[in-house]
Amino acid sequence: MPALARTEHITPAVLPKTGASVFALPARTPSRFKPKQIAVAIARNVVPPLVVLAVILVIWQVLCSEAGATLPPPSQVWQESYDLIAYPFFNYGSQDIGLGWRVLISLQRVAYGFGLAAVTGVLIGALIGQSVWAMRGLDPIFQILRTVPPLAWLPLSLAAFQDSNPSAIFVIFITSIWPVIINTAVGVRNIPQDYRNVAKVLCLNQFEFFFKIMLPSAAPYIFTGLRIGIGLSWLAIVAAEMLTGGVGIGFFIWDAWNSSRLPDIIVALAYIGVVGFILDKLVSAAGSVITRGASAN
Repeated sequence: MPALARTEHITPAVLPKTGASVFALPARTPSRFKPKQIAVAIARNVVPPLVVLAVILVIWQVLCSEAGATLPPPSQVWQESYDLIAYPFFNYGSQDIGLGWRVLISLQRVAYGFGLAAVTGVLIGALIGQSVWAMRGLDPIFQILRTVPPLAWLPLSLAAFQDSNPSAIFVIFITSIWPVIINTAVGVRNIPQDYRNVAKVLCLNQFEFFFKIMLPSAAPYIFTGLRIGIGLSWLAIVAAEMLTGGVGIGFFIWDAWNSSRLPDIIVALAYIGVVGFILDKLVSAAGSVITRGASAN
């Protein structure tokens, strides 16, 4: 008879009871840093504008290279204004400075005028949004004043301040304050009634209601007005500097026109557009952080 195979049964060892608790290790969370997705997102946002820009430059080069063209082609702009493009912060004298310094001087005026307009606009907008009588009294006047073009205020401001710098700041202020007031008032009027009821239950005074209820609730509307206001501020300072003089980017364009330097004007316009784009994105990013991505309805 064939030998029977022996089978061994292995019994699991029993651990002695020690009273110790056994904790399961948490599962490893996947890393949030995904280079491939970041590269794809950058490509989606960067490549299309670059392609469109390249097409525009090619069309511009073809159209302006013909005989009798009144505007310089991109190749001529690059050759004649290379110093302005490659060295934005050179400084050879009071008026012989790079466009980077001129932009910073203009931005300083914008900071003063727009900052004052932001604070004043939020306060007045909150008053109009809270008070029906204030809205009835001030809203028609503001609707009339906001339609006045920015440069129309310049002669009056020059007569009042007798100086070009405060006059330019006033033009920025009076131009950018209206969207801040209007959007803040709309945001305050759209505060949910539940929030107002909570403020009454907690017996919040006007100061506490303003900072704890009103500003957080109306923040998306406020930043919408600030984005519009910063764009208008940048437009106003360039126009005002063309007439008031100085060393800002606006006066540089006017001086280049008087000297028939069209390539320099084109480069300055590119600087203005890029700076305006950056200002809008900065205000938008600040609004997204403060409002946590909430948007005005």
